[in-house]
Amino acid sequence: MDHALHLAALLQQEGPMRVTDAAERLGVAVSTAHRLLAMLVYRDFAEQGPDRRYRPGKVLRPAAASAAPVTLLREICQPELRALVERTRESANLMVPAGTEVRFISTVESPQILRVGDRVGRSLPAHRVSGGRTILAALPEEQLDALYSEDDSVDLPRLRRELALVRERGFAINDQLTETGLTAVGMAIKDADGLPVAALSLALPTARFDRERLPGWVGALSSAVAKVEAALPAR
Repeated sequence: MDHALHLAALLQQEGPMRVTDAAERLGVAVSTAHRLLAMLVYRDFAEQGPDRRYRPGKVLRPAAASAAPVTLLREICQPELRALVERTRESANLMVPAGTEVRFISTVESPQILRVGDRVGRSLPAHRVSGGRTILAALPEEQLDALYSEDDSVDLPRLRRELALVRERGFAINDQLTETGLTAVGMAIKDADGLPVAALSLALPTARFDRERLPGWVGALSSAVAKVEAALPAR
């Protein structure tokens, strides 16, 4: 059941995929992925197109689309996520923008017993998430205004002031804005034109957050982001 629910969420959030893609994402055999997809089709959670790829079915309400190259970003970032965890011993995440939210598309968990768990598949408000705030800070002002001009729940003037500080620092901190007891540090990944396409973050229990360790975390993120940005144009 867990695999089926996970697969339905992946179809909704990431779009069309082949049986082999589903098998790889779930870590199961191709035959198992095929059976799961067949059941989702039978219950209208999925449908198969002429190209034999599976798409969200009519039961699933479409999620906000992301223009980011999700598969490519995951492939390039996975080694850097692992390196971040080895260097910091905290959980590392990759997220992409989707409207006023960010969607977590990859996580490598900390090896410590007390840790922040896997966030893959979750969508959270961009203005509250560390990586989301760095993405918003890198957007042109008119694009930011377009995102939030009709959202009464967000104080846009205050958000602009907060994002100005994020731009100055080059990173953002989420101090329990999304979950009590969770603190995260994030940094945006930009394309060749300087526009944000994704973000990396380190997430840890608030009890372990120490301002004296912040330069080390920011340095680790900066190194990872630089490697990803250097690899993107070539791919």
